[in-house]
Amino acid sequence: MEIEEHFTDTGGASDHVFALFTLIGKRFAPRMRNLRDRTFHAFEKAGTYPAFAGHIGAPINAPLILENWDDLLRLVASIGTRAVAPSATLKKLAVSQNPSQLAKALRELGRIERSLLMIEWYSSLSLRRRCQAGLNKGEAAHKLKRAVSFHEHGEIRDRSFEGQACRASGLNPVVSAIAHWNTVYLSRAVAHLRRNGRIAPDHLLKHVSPLSREHINLTGIYCWDEENQIPGGFRDLRLPSRLHHAA
Repeated sequence: MEIEEHFTDTGGASDHVFALFTLIGKRFAPRMRNLRDRTFHAFEKAGTYPAFAGHIGAPINAPLILENWDDLLRLVASIGTRAVAPSATLKKLAVSQNPSQLAKALRELGRIERSLLMIEWYSSLSLRRRCQAGLNKGEAAHKLKRAVSFHEHGEIRDRSFEGQACRASGLNPVVSAIAHWNTVYLSRAVAHLRRNGRIAPDHLLKHVSPLSREHINLTGIYCWDEENQIPGGFRDLRLPSRLHHAA
């Protein structure tokens, strides 16, 4: 799946990240904490906009961006071809005590994009709702992974990198299997409702998450063999009438 818009919490909302997302053609929309304490950046001095003088920081250094434009494109090409890791690049650009001209130019470009997002954040209710919904989905996925990795309380305590990678890679298939299971049976439940004349609009189904786990027993041994196949391929749906008779 090609990501077009990425949501995150305040922790990743740096100007360098804003700039890199823009250069690779994607939308970075973080939920920024203490938004009113952040300043806008314009190409003119703050005095040009007297009503917002207290909310506008240093002007954008456009000549610096133009001078380093070719280097910015090379940086993005290196990340796009995976010649360098984005995390290592951002860490090096952000923590340097004497930032290079490239780092400064990237920051100036990020200030432009952050200012534009802040303006849209204040004026667009749909953007705020979309960001909150995206973060809720991410948190639901994290909660499911913590529940699956219950033995170590969601922590990986292996000392070696190989052990950590093995345990982390083992978590993903289990979580994916749960999401796949829920998706299959949710679709079967919707089909059952529609066959019986119940209305299940498509625009409401997009709000149903396949990450719930209350009906799944997470303890025990996960078996991946092909011997324990269900006759017919599917379990019976837990219909209200059957639950009533069972009670």
